Amino acid sequence: MTEPQASTPRRPSAEKAVIVLAGATGDLGLRIARHLAQRGATVRALVRPGNASPAVAALRELGATIIDADFNSVTALTKACAGADCVVSALSGLREVIVETQKRLLDAAVAAQVPRFIPSDYCIDYTKLPAGSNRNLDLRREFNQRLDQAPIAATSVLNGMFTDLLTGQAPVVLFGLKRVVYWGDADQPLDFTTIENTAEFTAAAALDPGTPRYLRVAGEVASIRDVQRAASAASGQPFGLLWAGSVGVLGALSKLTKALMPESDDVFPPWQGMQYLHNMFTGLPKLAPLDNARYPEIRWTSVQDVLATRPLGE
Repeated sequence: MTEPQASTPRRPSAEKAVIVLAGATGDLGLRIARHLAQRGATVRALVRPGNASPAVAALRELGATIIDADFNSVTALTKACAGADCVVSALSGLREVIVETQKRLLDAAVAAQVPRFIPSDYCIDYTKLPAGSNRNLDLRREFNQRLDQAPIAATSVLNGMFTDLLTGQAPVVLFGLKRVVYWGDADQPLDFTTIENTAEFTAAAALDPGTPRYLRVAGEVASIRDVQRAASAASGQPFGLLWAGSVGVLGALSKLTKALMPESDDVFPPWQGMQYLHNMFTGLPKLAPLDNARYPEIRWTSVQDVLATRPLGE
């Protein structure tokens, strides 16, 4: 296991800070809202009109101000952003959302003279990847090119893969077979951060006026061998390794899967996950240096702790 590197700690100033949060009803967004509220911030949650989901009720319980936002109107968004200290996006989607909706939100933040903007990145370091290697990350790259041209301070939070995905959604830890599958090198360092840690760090960054353009964090930097040991320790049963081929094989498989699947508006089709794993196993988007120590009050959750949450027998 590789220990996360440290950067100079900075403590956020939350007194009376007003944070506008888009995507607040999603899993990550709701967690960001909770951590902002815990830090004393005033949260304005932008919610699409008519949204009556349990997440809206949860936001109200946190003390957030619910704003029925017309995401197609820069004028309406500008009014919602007035007087805010930072706009945080946790929106999820494809081009219509990541590029177009975020662009209108950015234009509104600039028009309202909001000093800072945090886009919906929360991923591996796409700045180190070639264009065309990952559809979803290409959209983030495209939006951030627009963001860098805007007269506003921006900070992207990069956190690697959500560790939570290892409990089932990411086809890496095969619990039934007691194997950890991988492509390429089993010793390649990989970045993992839980959704909860990502939310907590993002909330701290939103309240920190001195953040740089990029903040990189990893709850744990672990190789596949480390994940194998974590799975064995978490389950109390020995896990083995399963080599599925070279990194090139995974890249070719992702392209073939994409070509064979019908077109859809699914944000995370199977081939998208394969692209993400391919990116990680190449080592290109490895996060460095890490900013884990910037907010020393955050306690990082390990891969083993996450795997231990999966009930035995599943």
